[in-house]
Amino acid sequence: MMKRRNLIKAGLFGPMLLQNIGLGASPTPRKNKEGMVEEPKKSLTVVRDTDVIVCGGGPAGFAAALSAARSGAKTTLIELHGCLGGIWTSGLLSNIIDHENKSGIMKELIYRLDQTDAQLTAKKYDAEQMKWVLEEMCREAGVEIRLHTRVTGAYSDKNKQIDFITTESFSGREAWKAKVFIDATGNGDLAATAGCGFDMGEPTTGRVQPMSLMVILSGLKDSDLLKEGYIRGLGRNGSPTTEGKKKLHADIMKIGIDTSYSMPSFFTIRPDTIALMMNHQYGVSAIDADAISKATMEARNEINKVIAGLRATGGIWSNVRIATSAAQIGIREGRRIHGLYMLSKEDLLKGAQFPDGVCDVKFTVDVHALEKIEGGGYSNSGVKMKPYQIPLRSLIAKDFDNLMMAGRCISGDFYAHASYRVTGNAVPMGEAAGKVAAKATATNRLPKAVKWNEVV
Repeated sequence: MMKRRNLIKAGLFGPMLLQNIGLGASPTPRKNKEGMVEEPKKSLTVVRDTDVIVCGGGPAGFAAALSAARSGAKTTLIELHGCLGGIWTSGLLSNIIDHENKSGIMKELIYRLDQTDAQLTAKKYDAEQMKWVLEEMCREAGVEIRLHTRVTGAYSDKNKQIDFITTESFSGREAWKAKVFIDATGNGDLAATAGCGFDMGEPTTGRVQPMSLMVILSGLKDSDLLKEGYIRGLGRNGSPTTEGKKKLHADIMKIGIDTSYSMPSFFTIRPDTIALMMNHQYGVSAIDADAISKATMEARNEINKVIAGLRATGGIWSNVRIATSAAQIGIREGRRIHGLYMLSKEDLLKGAQFPDGVCDVKFTVDVHALEKIEGGGYSNSGVKMKPYQIPLRSLIAKDFDNLMMAGRCISGDFYAHASYRVTGNAVPMGEAAGKVAAKATATNRLPKAVKWNEVV
């Protein structure tokens, strides 16, 4: 923490500033329009004034903070949950997709996980070990980490730059300043709060991909799952198959439940620790807290009924239990923030390569059914992509000059997003954003003025 603690007076920093940002002991709020109140203004302490602030500590944010710090920038990482990793840990994803052709931090992380016996294969991992490895890598690089903290505001100056952000935490409301900000929140919360333009959902209907709640099971053995045809291989070679997914769905149908997801999948973390993804929550907006709350409870209810029903049939299911469910439901689709370049379906069809390409993507377009009547599974929606690159320009916000994005909230259309959104791509995106942000702060430039060949 800086020795000199500054104060920001609410209301002094231009039109993007929310009118009232008070918290805690204060006068009774004044009434405004019917159904609305006006929050009293309050001066906030600037708890950090630094080079780079990364909001969101998931796969993209972890990599962004790590690369920025390693590149010499004073870096702060702000995360909502009580651990780093996002969907990897709080979401118990348990499976890293499209990492195989990646170098840099992604390759290093796989190595570190292997060294701590955190996984059976390079794709599947133990979420508890993942939490620790991510924290250790950031600690070693000197990243300052703040957990249990939500970004609540972003306020601009007259130069189209974010001047400071506000957060809520156990410490109350606080203000943070930086030269460059990186939005790695997944849903683009920082950018949207600042006032950036964004798109969300299918272009003609606005429908979004469904959400899924991951669970970890005990009382099952991978040898039994192999014998019954649910997976292929054991240990380091264990993996779900299309036939196994269909078989599991059919077995669940026999107990009188038609799962919301028609391709339920086992992922073997260890011989006796199995991850399961078996539900879809349709039509849920990633920016509607009521809808997400309802979806989470519905998902947990469905999964518990299925597991109880299977256990009652005996056999390999006799001892199956839910060891834990994810703290955060898996959100496939949120805001796509407008950037200097919007990656498109056409780019994927031609396998676009860019002079400022920061990430090579090989994962197919993966659109999970937008409604149950569409089959409840997934498809490429007829988009046969070729391996392509994500340009640096898609990671730089259009509306604010010192704001970057990394992860699934970057600038792209519905179909491009359905390919690049997986976590094996989030890491190199974050790594690129961190390097560029650090270079920009070190040379007193804006991110858009930094050439990609300066940092590779």
